[in-house]
Amino acid sequence: MSIQPLTDEAEPVEPQTRAQWYPLGAPDALGLAPLRTLLLGRDIVCARDGDDIRVLNGNRVLPAVVRYGTLWTTLAEPGDPEMVLPEVPEADEADRRLVGCGAIAVASSGLRLVENFLDMAHFPFVHTGILGAEPHTEVARYEIELRETPGAAMSEVWATHCRFFQPQAALAASGGILTDYTYRVAAPFATLLYKTSPGQDSRQDVIALFIQPMTPTTARAHPVMFLLDDTSTTEALVEFQQTIFLQDRIILENQRPALLPLDASTEIPTLADRASVAYRRWLKANGVRYGALN
Repeated sequence: MSIQPLTDEAEPVEPQTRAQWYPLGAPDALGLAPLRTLLLGRDIVCARDGDDIRVLNGNRVLPAVVRYGTLWTTLAEPGDPEMVLPEVPEADEADRRLVGCGAIAVASSGLRLVENFLDMAHFPFVHTGILGAEPHTEVARYEIELRETPGAAMSEVWATHCRFFQPQAALAASGGILTDYTYRVAAPFATLLYKTSPGQDSRQDVIALFIQPMTPTTARAHPVMFLLDDTSTTEALVEFQQTIFLQDRIILENQRPALLPLDASTEIPTLADRASVAYRRWLKANGVRYGALN
């Protein structure tokens, strides 16, 4: 499909942000009425056209791809960097369950949502009794690295060797465990967590948070899980994940500023904030400014 230049008068967006792929929602949710939403300040309409789905920005037909149970699009223009959808190999494993958890609107920068996802220090205080509990509040030192992805215009940020005690790390967990975590920032608005799977020590559950930045200070979160859980109901799994995210939303919507500061002098980090610091530096180095301050 040939890409035509944008014709609306929305606020300009830097090419490396405009060309990313963004989630719009579960295609199964598209009924007779079109879905109307915002992406990077642009009006977006998603509608069924027979068996196909059309994504429109005004008179412009945008690319549409269904992957991970989610409809994706991009606002890329000619000459923009070549961006690719995040690859999640676990999604193709036959014994995994793909669980889409809907879309949750948050009055905060999409970048703030990603940063919050990377933060373990808030577990005991925001997700008490689930992802954390006092007195287990220490975040042990972990490692940060950048990994190149074939065909991608940006590297990825990985936080490895993360460990944290959790009273209920997953719905299927029967008690508290010391959970092994690996965090992956696959794109400025896409992040994944690989964590200990209860009952399968050699494999990990994968939880993805795909972000649809609507404006610089509003976003829709699209959590998707790739789980090794054949006992829990889908409804219970969705409720468990949404409970955690709605606890986060209260914190996110009260953070000031709503934009994510990129200048290191704006907020003073601690050792537990190594992933956040790396993420902000990476955004700044790649010229990502949508939803950012500085």
